[in-house]
Amino acid sequence: FAVSIGYWHDPYIQHLVRLSKERKAPEINRGYVARVHGVSQLIKAFLQKTECHCQILNLGAGMDTIFWRLKDEDLLPSKYFEVDFPMIVTRKLHSIKYKPFLLQPIIELHSEDTLQIDGHLLDSKSYAIIGADLRDSPELEEKLKKWNMNPQLPTLLITERVLVYKTPEQSANLLKWAANSFETAMFINYEQVKGSSRPLRAVSGKERGGGGGGWRESQAGSALAAWSLTRGLIPRTVRS
Repeated sequence: FAVSIGYWHDPYIQHLVRLSKERKAPEINRGYVARVHGVSQLIKAFLQKTECHCQILNLGAGMDTIFWRLKDEDLLPSKYFEVDFPMIVTRKLHSIKYKPFLLQPIIELHSEDTLQIDGHLLDSKSYAIIGADLRDSPELEEKLKKWNMNPQLPTLLITERVLVYKTPEQSANLLKWAANSFETAMFINYEQVKGSSRPLRAVSGKERGGGGGGWRESQAGSALAAWSLTRGLIPRTVRS
């Protein structure tokens, strides 16, 4: 709904999910836009810092459209990975295969012999969609390496509203795996939580300080702060 009334521009999402016509409260829409713009700015900062010589792992990606939006801005990393449960991956791949608006940008980056896509997997030189259970770190690592994840490359890992569905132990295991698997890494996690919620118990409770889960440093910010930085990008008629 927030996309359909102009909170932000995403021409791809309508090809992956049915846009809701149910009007949402402005506070809900503002939460969505804070999330989208906040995460997007962090991703772009990482890409600019590494001059795109890096890889991105979007864990629990669902129907996310970041890959296409980065391509539109000529900001793709060396390789972009998406991971989610096999059932969700199958749904997304079906949309990609049968909707030219999604498939054509991927084809433009590859020749036919470097693009593999079927009902369960997409793999190419610059983009991979993989079905795996994030609770099983050995399986996750095995599949990512099979499709050319490079532990030596600077790596950005992203989870958005993923850890909240896991136990503190499962979240901690994922964070430790990420911290120990790459020479250089950054982890972006977005959750709708209170200060005592499960995802925050897996990492540092401090706003800035030593990181938990094997990370050297962690920082935290609020969606309200992100909204204050992005509200000027939204037309006043939409914000009201």
